[in-house]
Amino acid sequence: MNYEEFTKSLKETSPSSEMSTQLQALWYEKKGDWNKAHHLVDPSDDPNDMHIHAYLHRKEGDKWNANYWYQRAGQSYPSMTLDDEWEQLVKLNLG
Repeated sequence: MNYEEFTKSLKETSPSSEMSTQLQALWYEKKGDWNKAHHLVDPSDDPNDMHIHAYLHRKEGDKWNANYWYQRAGQSYPSMTLDDEWEQLVKLNLG
């Protein structure tokens, strides 16, 4: 799957079961289900999950919590827009 195919999948009612947990979280977030996205990455210590977790809290407006998760993921708090970060995360997790 490439980025264009991923974004086209947002027209569907559910993500493909072949998507990684990270991509499913980003898919649900873009569809407006923050809670489902958060649930998918919350219990993990994987750096990619923690980065998405940070993004989700940034999107939520909880800068303190977002910064905590960016640090745990080995990332700096980004200066890019949320949309740009979402795209970057999708592309990173597509491989």
